[in-house]
Amino acid sequence: MALTNRTLIIFKYLWETTDEAHPASLADISAFLKQHEITADPRTLRKDIEQLTEFGVDIVKDRRVQNLYHVATRHFEAPEVKLLIDAVQSARFITSRKSKALVKRLSSFVAPGDTALLKRHLYIDSRSKATNESIYLNVDRIQTAITERKKISFCYFDYSPSKERVLRHGGQVYSVSPFAMLWNNDTYYLVGFHDHRQQIAKFRVDRIVQMEVTDETAVRKPKGFDISEFFTQEFSMLNGKECTVTLLCENILMNSIIDRFGEDVPIQIVDADHFSAQVTVDLSSNFYGWVFASAGKMKITEPQEAVEGFREVLESFQE
Repeated sequence: MALTNRTLIIFKYLWETTDEAHPASLADISAFLKQHEITADPRTLRKDIEQLTEFGVDIVKDRRVQNLYHVATRHFEAPEVKLLIDAVQSARFITSRKSKALVKRLSSFVAPGDTALLKRHLYIDSRSKATNESIYLNVDRIQTAITERKKISFCYFDYSPSKERVLRHGGQVYSVSPFAMLWNNDTYYLVGFHDHRQQIAKFRVDRIVQMEVTDETAVRKPKGFDISEFFTQEFSMLNGKECTVTLLCENILMNSIIDRFGEDVPIQIVDADHFSAQVTVDLSSNFYGWVFASAGKMKITEPQEAVEGFREVLESFQE
């Protein structure tokens, strides 16, 4: 038992405090062990280090001045961990409390000399962070239910004008066969077959409470159901009558067009200040609202059906 403890403590010390720029001597290791009331001679320490190496820990020995040791290979490089930390801090569905815990755990993957690279330079609006701590359990339960082909039950809440959580339909328990989870606009969505509505529906995972995995076998996904198509229909502008529309745009909107429709969108230069784009959308309030938000920098030129539809929307605003 003492051998196991000693070896693990040496591993912990080397992992948390050493890298190429900050190696440790046998004397350093011995001093750390003494803090844990463990004594060992240099020969024993070398054997422990050899044992860690045999177990796969990449410990490098430097003989230039004295025998110095450091951990050389880690799970992630500092820039990779920084990227993950930024993602955690910016994800709105992760609560502030959980974000801090995850950042602390992620930081342990980098070498001690690289911790300064993890310093937060990313501004995050913490006001938009979720407050539902059960989301992590919900995600795990949904994944379990999908794997085991079981239905889940839960309640779903909305926010009242006073910002209080109010269970939808008086606390009705939803029964859903989960198919997948989608990620859109920093939000997790559950997609599955809604027993009561008898159709496929989506739910925000951070609005789900009191979730349970039931013993009831889940409904199979309909033949031909494509989660990618469902995503496009639900989260893009494809939830009405599909149509190819020509937009006349000021050059400043090129980024917006590519961000929305991708780099393959057909573009034609009109003049020094304008271009036209042919996009496939549905003639819905979602699409018309997006055009309206351009503040006159974008106009629908074809087809006439889309032009008239947009005009009707504008007239409804004026009524």
